[in-house]
Amino acid sequence: MAIGAADLTQGVAAMEEALGVTVPAGSKHDAMSTHNCVMQAGNESFFELIAIDPEAPDPGRVRWFTLDDPATTARLAERPRALCWVVNTDDLDGVIAASPVDLGEVVHFQRGDRSWRLTVPKDGHLPEGGLLPAFIEWSPGPHPSTGQQDLGVRLTKVAITHPDPARLGALFETLRIAHLAEITEGPAALAFEFDTPKGHVTID
Repeated sequence: MAIGAADLTQGVAAMEEALGVTVPAGSKHDAMSTHNCVMQAGNESFFELIAIDPEAPDPGRVRWFTLDDPATTARLAERPRALCWVVNTDDLDGVIAASPVDLGEVVHFQRGDRSWRLTVPKDGHLPEGGLLPAFIEWSPGPHPSTGQQDLGVRLTKVAITHPDPARLGALFETLRIAHLAEITEGPAALAFEFDTPKGHVTID
């Protein structure tokens, strides 16, 4: 899951207050001019805190996860926010072919001996406002979360509200991800629920 922050250092401090742990430093994304902090979140998943890297040059394209969107900038100025979730697949091309909505272009990334392919809309928007996940296909090998620190934080639920939950649910069924999230009726919103050293915490 991707939690956006206006500033990575401030985001780490906010997450320490909320979760009771210090999210470890991660890496930089040269193609997007962003950087992150990451940790395990249980069940082959990881918690990513991400922000624009102020030391990086302009990426020459719109950044992912709507980080260049003024509305996102305003939201992140208040506090870190749930921006998007990402679902692993071993058949990214098949997912794209089956999707009734445009998931974006496939962007290739490489770090060391691992590579991955991720759906990223060219204009930086998030399908269904981030309620629909991005999809990722990793190169063969252990899930990357196994190499990240385990600080006792566990994702327990991806909670989604939507004005038309039946329509969104049908889309999730088509993409075979309905079992990964709970969809209820309400204003469009994404939230992650965690068990943490400070108890049950929701980040929206």
